[in-house]
Amino acid sequence: MTTTTGNQGVLEGAVVAVAGAAGPAGRAALLRLAEAGATVIASDADAARLAEAVDAARYAHGGATVIGDTVDLLDLDATRDWVDRTEKEFGRIDGLVHLVGGWRGSASFAETDLADWDLLEKLLIRTVQHTSLAFEGPLKRSGNGRYLLISAAGASKPTAGNAAYAASKAAAEAWTLALGDAFRKAGGDDGLHAAAAILVVKALVNDQMRAERPNAKFAGFTDVTELAEAIVGVWNRPAQEVNGQRLWLTPKP
Repeated sequence: MTTTTGNQGVLEGAVVAVAGAAGPAGRAALLRLAEAGATVIASDADAARLAEAVDAARYAHGGATVIGDTVDLLDLDATRDWVDRTEKEFGRIDGLVHLVGGWRGSASFAETDLADWDLLEKLLIRTVQHTSLAFEGPLKRSGNGRYLLISAAGASKPTAGNAAYAASKAAAEAWTLALGDAFRKAGGDDGLHAAAAILVVKALVNDQMRAERPNAKFAGFTDVTELAEAIVGVWNRPAQEVNGQRLWLTPKP
């Protein structure tokens, strides 16, 4: 796999998996990763939306290998099977981009519904646990592996109505940083060959949101295309520079 500084071919020959690929951010990531030359393995719980996202990426970049696979990331064995199949078929895995999302909030702290925690714990924490455990080995073997968590600024500065969401994101960040420490220890004297990093946004915005709310400012929001560019850009930076880091795409709170 090449690691040139050019935008087009930085991932030429790489195999990158995207979890939560059917949403707007996932679609943008599939397009950008395919454009950068990667073989993209896309996963989502919604088979129909996943198929649409995969078809769009293939159409936009003729000849790109973009594959959709419906995987239950809440099942560790199923997640491991997905990783094993992928590595066996393609010979390597160079990245996992975690875009599984979800949001629940309340008008006040007192009105927090703990059922929201039950949901967010699965979506935002459990899927990180399962994907990180399953992908750790292949990413170490890659030679330039990256595990990328997309997180929110609210994890560092929770608000009263976002307790469950912020706590879930903070836990996912801590888990990802622990993976980064595992990569650091595995590098030893030879140096890092894999990295785990967190891309932090305030919130995401896309063209559909702008069309639906033409007067909204979306101040501090990150466009999904900018996020996709930042995702690809992490492979342009040395593992030791990004491992265990929060990479802010919005001003720190």
